[in-house]
Amino acid sequence: MKVSIIGTGYVGLVTGVCLAEKGHRVICVDVDQEKVDKINQAIPPIYEQGLEELLEKNINVNLRATTDLHKSVIETDISLIAVGTPFDGSEIDLTYIQEASHRIGKALQDKSTYHVVVVKSTVVPGTTDEVVLPILEEASGKKAGVEFGVGMNPEFLREGEAIQDFMFPDRIVLGGIDEKSINALEELYSVFDGVDKLRTNPKTAEMIKYTANSLLATMISFSNEIGNLCTALGGIDVVEVMQGVHLDKRLSPIMPNGDRIVPSFTTYLEAGCGFGGSCFPKDVKALIAHGEKVGRPMRLLDAVIQVNEQQPQQVLSLLKKHFPSLKGIRIAVLGLAFKPGTDDVRESPAIPIVKDLLAQEVEIRAYDPVAKYEAQRLFSNHEILYCDDLAQALQDVQAVVLLTRWEEFKRIPELLTHLDPQPLFIDGRRMLDKNSIARYDGIGL
Repeated sequence: MKVSIIGTGYVGLVTGVCLAEKGHRVICVDVDQEKVDKINQAIPPIYEQGLEELLEKNINVNLRATTDLHKSVIETDISLIAVGTPFDGSEIDLTYIQEASHRIGKALQDKSTYHVVVVKSTVVPGTTDEVVLPILEEASGKKAGVEFGVGMNPEFLREGEAIQDFMFPDRIVLGGIDEKSINALEELYSVFDGVDKLRTNPKTAEMIKYTANSLLATMISFSNEIGNLCTALGGIDVVEVMQGVHLDKRLSPIMPNGDRIVPSFTTYLEAGCGFGGSCFPKDVKALIAHGEKVGRPMRLLDAVIQVNEQQPQQVLSLLKKHFPSLKGIRIAVLGLAFKPGTDDVRESPAIPIVKDLLAQEVEIRAYDPVAKYEAQRLFSNHEILYCDDLAQALQDVQAVVLLTRWEEFKRIPELLTHLDPQPLFIDGRRMLDKNSIARYDGIGL
């Protein structure tokens, strides 16, 4: 199929590159000329594992970028809206969705053939039907379900593993206002064999996305709540507690041959310093606000956010347990991105932790394999020494705090053995064996 994707952010660009790799003819559309030029030069404007390779392979073959939305809609069969939907504290901001819908509608005025418009952005239930569809009809002067189709196709991409998630999905949700719209989505994803595809309406498709993210966020906050209780009680290690929980055969089934399957979702049932990123905090808060708007308080999700917002303080509490005053203490902060595999620092637990350390007049050495420049922009007015490698960050510090589970950090125990005196090590992700480091402390221990 011929596909236009409106918005070349994280979701839009990954979607465009992967659909091109699957054989579709894709046009990525963005208002930012600089970003468009970079994409056409096969330079990804964001960091994502595997993205650069696929972009180089497909650009000017099945993929190109442009600022011309009107022409892109005219030349394609289906348009995916993948613009940002920021949360302002009370509701998601639909400005970009509305602008994209209006411009697509205007383009549809000049198109004689049937076209399908699909929302890919994460939007609260009802947005596609109640916001996008009326704008498309008004701007185009045409009737949805007759002269053009409307759909909703949520993404389930994990930053750092987005290419893998898109190319090998566990499910594809096809939301549409009618059978013809859903069939167009079915055709788009027909190149994905053997994948469960759920046909539904747009409102349900929107709810599926929010429910999926809210469940995973709840699992994380639940685990952190248990970890904090383990710390308060003493003599309990939350890692061992969760290992015992994971062995429930309903969570990790035992095969007839005795082998145990360990599903990847159990990684969300581990204590740490909290969740971040562009999805979980925003989506859970948006669903809470949406519930309040219709008179349905989301008490459980309220607690999920409260626990998460307080969780970075656990790292500070652990440091203060060992240092009566943090003023002048040299501390290595390892990991600034909210998770490994990405340079995204949005809502990263590292941010409030670094801010608190700065307020305590700590001398900070920071290291992250890819998020250095994003962090520098965020803390441009603060004195932080950004290190170029892990070994440098560990030199001449009195404490180390690990905040992101980068694979590279598995080298830490070996690197620490060469240091004298040994710094205090605070494991904010419970990533390393507590017996592998001389002065070890961590969340839930």
